[in-house]
Amino acid sequence: MLQRKLRERGREDIAIVSAGAAAAEGEPASEGSYVVGLEHGVDLSGHSARMLTREEVEAADLIFGMSEHHVRRAAELGAGQRAWLLGRYAGLTGQEATVEDPFGGDLRQYRTTYDQLDSLLDSVADRLVDESREPAEPEP
Repeated sequence: MLQRKLRERGREDIAIVSAGAAAAEGEPASEGSYVVGLEHGVDLSGHSARMLTREEVEAADLIFGMSEHHVRRAAELGAGQRAWLLGRYAGLTGQEATVEDPFGGDLRQYRTTYDQLDSLLDSVADRLVDESREPAEPEP
């Protein structure tokens, strides 16, 4: 989702990688994720879950987690200040900054999570684009 939003803003140069903090390695997308993805034109049939690795953490400029658990896991792998709660990076505070994992929930929960992520990722994409602009050359 974030990669698509960055492309829409003309930024093909920012790479996004997805991995989980508690994912069952190799598992397909949950049925709820698959259905909601299709509702939004995203085919997750080829998706395979991956666990976040120390190597990915070391290579990343920023790491986003939906919950404090995700951020703590990234920190355990060496992320330090590069790990952010997604909602906090988007400007939210308190409980509003957390995105509840819909895993095991009904389609309504998956749709709610999608809508929440869609909104947050617009803010995240805007901030990433703004913060990654090249500084203007000083005039002579």
